[in-house]
Amino acid sequence: MPNHTPEQLPIRYYSALAAKQVDWLWYPYIPYGKLTVVQGDPGDGKTTLVLNIAALLSVGQAMPESDTLPQRAVILYQSAEDGTEDTMKPRLLSAGADCDNIAFIDETSEALSLDSPCLESAIIETGARMLVLDPLQAYLGENGELSRADGIRPMLKQLAAVAERTRCAVIIIGHMNKSSGAKGLYRGLGSIDITAAARSVLLVGRTKHNPQIRVMAQMKNSLAKEGMAIAFEINEKSAVRWIGKYDISAEELLLGTAPGVGNKITLAERILRDALLKGETFCGEIYARCSEQGISKRTVDQAKKQLGIKSAKRAEGWFWSLERK
Repeated sequence: MPNHTPEQLPIRYYSALAAKQVDWLWYPYIPYGKLTVVQGDPGDGKTTLVLNIAALLSVGQAMPESDTLPQRAVILYQSAEDGTEDTMKPRLLSAGADCDNIAFIDETSEALSLDSPCLESAIIETGARMLVLDPLQAYLGENGELSRADGIRPMLKQLAAVAERTRCAVIIIGHMNKSSGAKGLYRGLGSIDITAAARSVLLVGRTKHNPQIRVMAQMKNSLAKEGMAIAFEINEKSAVRWIGKYDISAEELLLGTAPGVGNKITLAERILRDALLKGETFCGEIYARCSEQGISKRTVDQAKKQLGIKSAKRAEGWFWSLERK
């Protein structure tokens, strides 16, 4: 038995605290002062998405599907996989970033980890409002193991405390594991403590019917109602073209299933939107694509009517297009 009395920690009452509202970099996807996880399979566009978000913040431009203009701010972007001069700088310029507002900590002499004091010091020195660690596994330290909760939990707790103290949005990018059929939150790389520590978890993936379209879907939101999925495309220069809100859940995106399995009209609407995103399309091509999914012509016509799709007669036949709002 110990022969000393443990020091008593202070007790505080909530009545003495002032209630505060959550401050958002991008409502309801990325909160300031909290951890956000962005995850997905390799090559699906996680880094490109976050680089383009950083570019928008660096110039004070509104985020997609948002009317709020953020103040232009400094971003700290730590990339362990891409070269700063031959990869990161060109991609930032392509995204329209103000590189005077995007910095990184030089890790030439010492590698950073999630619990490195250098992170908080750099945030304070630069006044950064957003810190990105890409990818997660590169910042676990020499003995860090993703699957060990007792190893990563204290590091995440410390990083969350840094975010809280500095009011900086901290974004961690990570790959998904290969567990098939698992619930989305359990497919994040490593311990479930990673997604548990995050206040927002975003999934980036490709749509089943049009792999050129990427979607960001929210898997978890501890601070507000989960946001709608948002679709985007990536060009050859790694710049993003934002498409807009997209009717798909994170689980549907993750499992590659059609929305509302069994609902042929919903599936037909999805195929129609995907086919017409780039402009006018021959209706025979759309009918054929739907037929491959077991959707009848009558169901396609009903979905067309519900979406308000316009028809135009050309020499080659009938062409459809989405009405621009």
